[in-house]
Amino acid sequence: MIYLELFYTFFMIGAFTFGGGYAMLPLIQEQVAARWSDVISSEAMINFIAVSESTPGPFAVNMATYIGSQMGGVFGSVCATLGVVMPSFIIILIVAQCYEKFKTNRIVKGCMSGLKPAVVGLIGNALVNVFVTIFFPAGFTLAVFKDITLYLYAAIFAAMTVLAFKKVHPILIICISAALGIAIGYLL
Repeated sequence: MIYLELFYTFFMIGAFTFGGGYAMLPLIQEQVAARWSDVISSEAMINFIAVSESTPGPFAVNMATYIGSQMGGVFGSVCATLGVVMPSFIIILIVAQCYEKFKTNRIVKGCMSGLKPAVVGLIGNALVNVFVTIFFPAGFTLAVFKDITLYLYAAIFAAMTVLAFKKVHPILIICISAALGIAIGYLL
């Protein structure tokens, strides 16, 4: 049954990933590809990431909701969302009960220090996977450099990087990105 599978998949993702939505991204990509690759392609995953990032709310919850809705409609989105949120909710309840003991424990402090580099690595892995899927969808060949799409993406990325460092308001960056995306969509 798809609803139970959605809940279980996202429950496991929520239970075994530390560091937030971007740290969950590689595991989400792996699990979705393993279970539903015939329904959800890698290009669709990139679209899920874009939609999840641009909508309000936590990234992982948005991803779970969006994938759940694609797989099982409204009830599928509810199951996937509950699945990804439930482990954190349970852990927070347990930690809240034992907060004073956890606060000063050397072992817990050591574990948290060890988790930080792992989270950075997971986020880096997600970045590389998205980069490769966007810029080199057919694999890395010299033909990629003949396609104008690569140069358009690079120009948009460069422009957005400059705007981000110039402290331009995020809403203006989103509007510019939307306008450029629409323009490029019509040109290509």
